[in-house]
This record gives sequence, C-alpha cells and structure tokens, in this order.
Amino acid sequence: MKKNTNLKNCSDFNLNWKSVLKNYTILLIGLFIMSFGVALSVKSDLGTTPISCIPNVLKYAVPLSLGMITIIFNFLLIVIQVIILKKDFQRKQWMQLLVTVFFGYFIDFALYVLTPLQPTDYISQWILCIISCFIIAFGVYFEVISNAIVLPGEGVSLAVRHVTDMEFGKIKTAFDSSNVIIGGILSLALYGTFQGIGLGTIFAGIVVGYIVRFYRKLFENLKIN
Repeated sequence: MKKNTNLKNCSDFNLNWKSVLKNYTILLIGLFIMSFGVALSVKSDLGTTPISCIPNVLKYAVPLSLGMITIIFNFLLIVIQVIILKKDFQRKQWMQLLVTVFFGYFIDFALYVLTPLQPTDYISQWILCIISCFIIAFGVYFEVISNAIVLPGEGVSLAVRHVTDMEFGKIKTAFDSSNVIIGGILSLALYGTFQGIGLGTIFAGIVVGYIVRFYRKLFENLKIN
C-alpha cells in the first residue's frame, strides 16, 4: 500500500509539473503576441495602452530601450505589490520578475522586427493603432487562460482588491487612468507637449477589454487545466 501511495505521489508530481509547464508556455506565447501589439502601437505614434504609456513617454528622455524601461517599471509595480500585501505577498508571485524580463525583451525584439514599418499618414497611423489593440487583446486573452501568473500591472490591481475588497474592474479602471494621467504629466513636464501618449492611449484603454471579452466568447470551448 505504501509503495502504491508513493507511486501515486510521483504521478501527481509529474502531472503537476506538466500542467505548470503548459500554463507558463501559454503565458509566454501570450506575452510574445502582446509584445507585437505594443510595438505596433508604438509605430502608430498615437500612444500605447495605459499600462505601457509611462515607459513609452520615458523612452524619449532616457538612453534605454522601451523593453528595458518596461522591465524597470514593472519591477517597481512588484515592489508596490509587496508594500500593499506585506506578508500576504505569495512566493509564487516573484515569478512576475521573470515574466517581466521576458516581456521586456519580447517588446524590443518586436520593435526590431517592425523597424521598416512606418505609417505615412494619419489614416495609416489609426489602422496600426486599431490592429495593435486586437493583437494586444489576443495576447491578454492567452495571459488569462494560461492560469499561470498575471503581469505586475494586473498584480497591483489584485493586491488593492485583496486589502480593500473593492470591485476589480473599478480598481483596474482607476489604475489605468492613473497611468494615463501620470504619463501625461510626465510628458508635459519633460517635453512641454504630449509625446508617447495620445488619442491611441485612450482608445486602447476603452476597447482592449471589450476585445478580450469578444475573444473569450469566441473561444469559450477552449479549456486550460
């Protein structure tokens, strides 16, 4: 009986690791897709999504790539989570560090691949912006179904919900709005105008969530265990 129990424990352990590997593989695929959406939004020059707008504003002021600034910014968001949650910050959430590094390098890779892409007029800028929203939302959809771990932006909102019991949607909206406001203030302070942030940022903040819900309904039969 003891031997059978040990075999069962080993089997459960192997199955658990296979499940974890599958979940994080799906997450990395989602981040890779999302990075190309972010890169396209940068190319549109109309502004990126709210969570990326602060790094996108800062890239004009510091000698670092957008991916590297994104990594540093997300590290800061992890620190904020630790401050909010204190002892309730789970050890597995440190995986956000590794995930953030991947995401930052994916963004720089996507920008490199899309270097030749240059919109020639305002209409083509908006076409890129709209396409970027669909791609970002598709990446977010993969992040959601991965059941692995969330990016630090969502992590901050979840941390606030944990200590306040407020509705997640309201917290996320407030967090995104704060990013846009801070990004706007930084842009005006650094450049005297809006640079790295614009109508595309507001547009993405409004539509990406709806597109993610559209994908969830479209692929509702897809189950990740």
